[in-house]
Amino acid sequence: MKFVVKFFPEITVKSKPVRRRFVTQLLDNMKAVLRQVDPDIAVRRGWDKVLVDTQLEGDEQLARLVEAMRHIAGITYILEVFEESLPDLEHIADAVLPVYAPRLAGRTFAVRCKRNGSHPFTSMDVEREVGAALLARSAAAGVNLKAPDVLVEMEISRKTLYVIGRRHRGIGGYPVASTDPVLALISGGFDSPVASYLTMKRGMRTHFLFFNLGGRDHEVAVKEVALYLWQKYGCEQRVLFISVPFEEVVATLLAEVQDSYMGVVLKRMMLRVANRLASELEIEALVTGEAVAQVSSQTLRNLSVIDEVSDKLVLRPLITSDKEDIVRLANTIGTGEFAAEMPEYCGVISVNPATRARLDRVRLEEQRFDAAILDRAVEAAKKTRIDRLADEDLARSEVEVLSVPLAGSVIIDIRHPDEEELAPLRLQVPVEKIPFYQLHNKAAQLDPDTTYMLFCGKGVMSRLHASYLVESGCERIKVYAP
Repeated sequence: MKFVVKFFPEITVKSKPVRRRFVTQLLDNMKAVLRQVDPDIAVRRGWDKVLVDTQLEGDEQLARLVEAMRHIAGITYILEVFEESLPDLEHIADAVLPVYAPRLAGRTFAVRCKRNGSHPFTSMDVEREVGAALLARSAAAGVNLKAPDVLVEMEISRKTLYVIGRRHRGIGGYPVASTDPVLALISGGFDSPVASYLTMKRGMRTHFLFFNLGGRDHEVAVKEVALYLWQKYGCEQRVLFISVPFEEVVATLLAEVQDSYMGVVLKRMMLRVANRLASELEIEALVTGEAVAQVSSQTLRNLSVIDEVSDKLVLRPLITSDKEDIVRLANTIGTGEFAAEMPEYCGVISVNPATRARLDRVRLEEQRFDAAILDRAVEAAKKTRIDRLADEDLARSEVEVLSVPLAGSVIIDIRHPDEEELAPLRLQVPVEKIPFYQLHNKAAQLDPDTTYMLFCGKGVMSRLHASYLVESGCERIKVYAP
């Protein structure tokens, strides 16, 4: 089977040296990905196309090959073609009929021919000749040039005829690693994975940076989505997954920083760490999933204040996107299902967040923060080659979730104190108030003979923290989700 792969149109208008570099990267990426499906596949460069030859014949194997090509950035179309030496004009239809005649019964059609090279006939001559033959030698209902049921396609390149059997749409963009690398902050929700996908699609080798606020299960969940993105769209490029423990940072901010400024200050702390790690990796740009005014910290004023701590360019691919468009794209690329159960930690930190943060006030709030805590977080950052995540144990802890409290149990309300104050929990069983950012430090004080049920309101954060406690050796932990 043969395929003709069409470049992303923007590649074709580059200067010759840039075009050559981009196409070379595309070929390297295609070989790395497609040889996992067919070790003997042949990938050859053309001026305006890539030619792919495979000996695979089974429908399932060919479908896997097409699916792999559909997710390689830099490809706009994948054409299944039947190739043969260019015959005389009168005999071109003989090559087209076996491919299209079975599809035309009772249906209208139009013929389209693209031509490259010098020939004693025009593209329109080919279309007329083939169209007449199909009308005479098939059960087609007729010709419809404006809205045909079937589009009969072929390409003539010098002395070769390509009859296009099927056309598949690729994702377009530039080949991964054809442009500069970036470090993407990823949380596992809807936004940041989509932002990371868009930078990968634009040719950037995208490393992943995760700030762990919720224990092992939170990290596992984000690793899963990062690994998925890399396996599907990363073209086997070597990138890192970096995990930074940030619970001590959050706990300190919640204790020291005025509530309305917590969100902005937390983002500044994250950007400081990202900036330092990017410098170590010789990366000049950071990526976030923020969109203007989607949440309170994402006003233009706040984003400007947040960016002030970094000397790196901060890219925000989703900056003008609507949430429903982001969710739609997440579902299209396959990250939506990962995001559905992912908590938005930054959204629960400030109850009455500032929307027009003042830089002088933010700096004043940060003076109460011990910079050594941030240093410890950077030193504890774990860098893992993302291809090695597949070898890790990414299984999550199973924690029982109940809608009613168990007799003799103790409910632990892990919500932020301000959130708890707005909607206090009143039950017939004892309730202890331990905010999520203090829970891990106080785990050793829990009675091993008591059943504890974690409550957070939505049930997502309580599941993650319950899993962490179970992993830490606390056996009698459950989740209360009424």
